[in-house]
Amino acid sequence: MKIALVSPYDFSYPGGVVHHITSLEYYFTRMGHAVKIIAPASSPVTGYGDRFIAIGKPRPIPASGSIARITISFALTDKVREVLEKEKFDIIHLHEPLVPTLCTTVLRLSRSVNIGTFHATESQPSYRWTKPLMVNGYYKKWFERLHGRIAVSPPALNFINKHFPSTYSIIPNGIDVEHFSPRVPPFEEYRDGKINLLFVGRIEKRKGLEYLLKAYKLIKPDCPECRLIVVGPGTRLRNKYEKDVIESGLPDVVFTGSVSYDALARYYSTADIFCAPATGHESFGIVLLEAMAAGKPVVASSISGYASVISHGIDGILVPPKQEVSLARALADLMRDSALRQQLGEKGRVRSADFSWEQVSNRVMEYYTRVLLSSTAQV
Repeated sequence: MKIALVSPYDFSYPGGVVHHITSLEYYFTRMGHAVKIIAPASSPVTGYGDRFIAIGKPRPIPASGSIARITISFALTDKVREVLEKEKFDIIHLHEPLVPTLCTTVLRLSRSVNIGTFHATESQPSYRWTKPLMVNGYYKKWFERLHGRIAVSPPALNFINKHFPSTYSIIPNGIDVEHFSPRVPPFEEYRDGKINLLFVGRIEKRKGLEYLLKAYKLIKPDCPECRLIVVGPGTRLRNKYEKDVIESGLPDVVFTGSVSYDALARYYSTADIFCAPATGHESFGIVLLEAMAAGKPVVASSISGYASVISHGIDGILVPPKQEVSLARALADLMRDSALRQQLGEKGRVRSADFSWEQVSNRVMEYYTRVLLSSTAQV
């Protein structure tokens, strides 16, 4: 089968959609399919050879407390047409298919079977900026060119279904359960008897790190033998948070910045408790599942994207978002109860196995087959 995986987002920049596509490409290629990735790129993308096709120059656009790096050029038609006519894909799988302009251009020109995966729970900038186009049917026209529709979670389905009512299949994001394994060696310098709390994510407002820092400040006097490790990229807010930590004299807070994929697995292995205090705008909980695969107990905000992954009190703890006192209480309780930490970690590891990329890619491939058969039958 010839498959195109299309991303509207900068493929040179890490993110959930980019990782989703790279994982599908890996497993589909391993199955023997011919797979190409089509995406904008701000710098050369290596490791794929001719399996990666760069189209468009991405620009940073503020969106939902984050930055969406998309191409907004309307001069993509010739290049997209050239690629589609040359490759003649059986399946074109577009991720966030209504985000302009690469995905909408591909949809406009495609003669293949088109499948869209919807990741977002909150309005993308394109939906806000072009609301008049939604009203007059512009987006509806492209939406109707999709032969199959996938949402990564119930919250993602609820969001897109409000704008475009239809039939969707829920197929979640996946994780590499072997990479994030309890067998991964920890960083020995942090195995000094202190309880390690771990945060992983881009340092931006919606990830809620400020509430974790406030909670840690409440915890530290009564639990001095603990440490907070913050893993993830960020500049402006990281500088602010580091300055606040220094000025307040808050000890044992480590900011690592960006780390490699291998190092990330070691940080999960190093942690005693993982914390995800995001305030919203999360359609899914990849970082939760990575920690769970590593056998670590998780404390997370009770936002819809995380609640679709964790069952409170069974394989993790959910607390109200933006409430540092509740967060501090949950973390302190776990720090005092090693048996509960072990119990939640074991249950979480079992839960994470349902989201292995091997299982997820097989489900997506089965969906392709069903949609292809249905489309053929309608011709």
